[in-house]
Amino acid sequence: MPTLNWIGKDKIINHHQEVPYKVLNHEYGFSENEKSETPVASGNLIINGDNLEALKSLLPKYEGKVNCIYIDPPYNTGNESWVYNDNVNSPKIKKWLGKVVGKESEDLTRHDKWLCMMYPRLKLLHKLLAKDGAIFISIDDNEQANLKIIMDEIFGNGNFVNNIIWQRAYSPVNTKKRFSANHDFILCYTKRIEKVEFALERTDLADSRYTNSDNDLRGEWTSGDLSVGPIVEKQVYPITSPSGRIVYPPKGYCWRVTEEKFFEMIKDNRIWFGEKGENVPRFKRFKTEVKDGITPMTVWTYKEVGHTQDAKKEIKGIFPESDIPFDTPKSIKLMERIVQLGTNKNSIILDSFAGSGTTAHAVLNLNKQDGGNRKFILIEMEDYAETITAERVKRVINGYADKDGTGGNFDYYTLGESLFDANNNLNEIVGEEKIREYVWFTETRIPYTIQKLTSPFLGIYNDTSYYFIYEKDSLTTLDYESLADYVQQKAERYIIYADNCLLPEIFMRAKNIEFKKIPRDITRF
Repeated sequence: MPTLNWIGKDKIINHHQEVPYKVLNHEYGFSENEKSETPVASGNLIINGDNLEALKSLLPKYEGKVNCIYIDPPYNTGNESWVYNDNVNSPKIKKWLGKVVGKESEDLTRHDKWLCMMYPRLKLLHKLLAKDGAIFISIDDNEQANLKIIMDEIFGNGNFVNNIIWQRAYSPVNTKKRFSANHDFILCYTKRIEKVEFALERTDLADSRYTNSDNDLRGEWTSGDLSVGPIVEKQVYPITSPSGRIVYPPKGYCWRVTEEKFFEMIKDNRIWFGEKGENVPRFKRFKTEVKDGITPMTVWTYKEVGHTQDAKKEIKGIFPESDIPFDTPKSIKLMERIVQLGTNKNSIILDSFAGSGTTAHAVLNLNKQDGGNRKFILIEMEDYAETITAERVKRVINGYADKDGTGGNFDYYTLGESLFDANNNLNEIVGEEKIREYVWFTETRIPYTIQKLTSPFLGIYNDTSYYFIYEKDSLTTLDYESLADYVQQKAERYIIYADNCLLPEIFMRAKNIEFKKIPRDITRF
């Protein structure tokens, strides 16, 4: 498999492991025109903050659980007029590159910078994706080739599904010297390709192709071409129709099956020569034998999924009072198509370059249409995360212009402090509740049910009782006295965190107690 090298790769290839884990600060909950200080806990999240750090913060709860990821990263066109600098030359990116890559960052080309920016984010997205999940990435020719190679490296070239063509424009730009580009790419990969199948819902138009003109007892059917290319010599033979007409496959083609198999299909009434028995033979495909959905094509036209102008009109319909600074937004139909392919009714969908919030809009629309319970997670680093991204979702939930509201809710978060400080000790500024929540996640991978902060008890999971003996301003010790004071919940096994342990190993083995030292033994994501 070919690999791609660029300046700074050696510094960035494992950088996702060095990204600090930051806590998420809950700002407000929103449910049908009502804000609340307490979380609505719907599972729908909008996060304002650097998406690299935000992705890291999602790991304890969502590692391996996101069913569908869509991202629309900077295309690296060199266009300086967008809200975020699309040639990854923004002050935020330059500062980050200087810190991570070092002096070499001064010599980076814009392609080097883009690859440095994307690689650790893709590594974290890979961790978040479920085994049966899929990721869709919008891109154009500026970085499509580079993206394909690093996706092969991170996700595995065997997990490449396809390169979808989206017709984003429908009229040519006649000022171009050579070609007027009217498409973007959508690269699709899976975590494990053998676990994924894609199908679109059947339509009335598709079903109308099935008839039963010969009253076959097996029900409705449609016919398919019996010829196929390239030529396999033993599958070129004459076929005599019921009318006596002798036919051969077209030039350069052969029959789809061997002569022996053809006669078996004749006996099984699987070949159709037309009502008068004189047409070129076709094979019968019964409706009952076709899977429920339709296999998607790799070219998506603007008539199917909308185009950029549609998307601009959609945004303008939501925000008629102001100009929204997005030159190439994605249409709602496009996002609905991706969500339909990559999810079921209970899936989690993540968009870490959320922009105007089209992904959440599509999720809410589909939930309303089919009664689904899909959840969205949006991450947006720019200042408009509240005024555009979250505001759009609010208006979609409540209704806007002549559109009825979809209903729904979400919680809005910002990135807080790092859980660990520069010396790799616990950062006590984040508060004990956040620390306990993190420790519980690292041990169990399930949501934390808040216990009394006055007690070291975290909870019981799989007959293991967890304790976190911690005091902000002093060292804690696991000894006979603290064991008697704190460990009240009976279980088969005990995992106890503290600063020190004075219990003998033979005693702990006999009682199935495992000591973990704070902060040394706290798992780092």
